[in-house]
Amino acid sequence: MQRPEDFRPLTCNPDLRLYSPRLELRPLRMDDCGPRYLAWLENPAIHAWLETRWQPQSLDSIRSFVAAINDDPCSLLFGMLRAADQRHIGNIKLGPINPIHSCADISYFIGERDAWGQGFATEAIRAVVDFAFQHLALHRVQAGCYADNVGSMRALEKVGFQREGVWRQQLRVDAADTSSWQDHLWFGILADEWPRAQSGQQGPQ
Repeated sequence: MQRPEDFRPLTCNPDLRLYSPRLELRPLRMDDCGPRYLAWLENPAIHAWLETRWQPQSLDSIRSFVAAINDDPCSLLFGMLRAADQRHIGNIKLGPINPIHSCADISYFIGERDAWGQGFATEAIRAVVDFAFQHLALHRVQAGCYADNVGSMRALEKVGFQREGVWRQQLRVDAADTSSWQDHLWFGILADEWPRAQSGQQGPQ
């Protein structure tokens, strides 16, 4: 296990690549921050699960967000590129990393509709979590999701995350002129659970 004093701040290495059977993951670049990315964030089927829906989005706000994450020594933001055509289909972020407690959050979304429901999120999560444990020597990775976000929940569980708790009615959900509250589900996986969780699970699911 990595000691806090051994933690080395992350730098956004443009040459960093992570791979899964059908994806290439690389640090997000400014030329990824175009109209298609903006359309993802403005799509109600996507932003229903993203906190970005509470603020107006623009190309400038997207570029500012990506630049800030790339400058953050405790976060990595990857674009998911479909290996077959190098199309940018979504993003996945590792961070913030807490070097004292040797843990990190993970968050992700698939923006391209034709890539939904095909297991790409599962592959991306697996690749990034493996990087977190094998290369960054973290002790724990954790993630949260809306209780109704069944796809996200299944992706985490397929990779080996365990559901650890429920924050009851923590998340606000607005639809038309109504508001409601939804439970926030919390998942986690530990470094010593990772090899067992990945045994026989190398392909897309």
